[in-house]
Amino acid sequence: MNRIEKISAFLKQQPNDNFLRHALALEYIKIGEDIQARDLFIQILTESPEYIGSYYHLAKCLEKLQDRSAAIEWYEKGMAAAKLAKDDHSYRELQGAYEDLVF
Repeated sequence: MNRIEKISAFLKQQPNDNFLRHALALEYIKIGEDIQARDLFIQILTESPEYIGSYYHLAKCLEKLQDRSAAIEWYEKGMAAAKLAKDDHSYRELQGAYEDLVF
């Protein structure tokens, strides 16, 4: 059983587990299934906007899919969420990626 199958099996038991959904999205990125990864990240952040770690990966995925405007939007949302959560490390990481893309 590969990692995607294992994570998917766990998700059947805990379908709203953000850690598992995030991990599955990262596995999809590894195999080039960027659309599936994007959709999972969006699902996570729509349901749980406080799940800060997914903003960076979603925006990077969108960059890879050449959707620059959506990537910028998600970096901005992520920076706002990180600021609200007082997560300085994530804020700086998002800000750096945002600035690399915008400037």
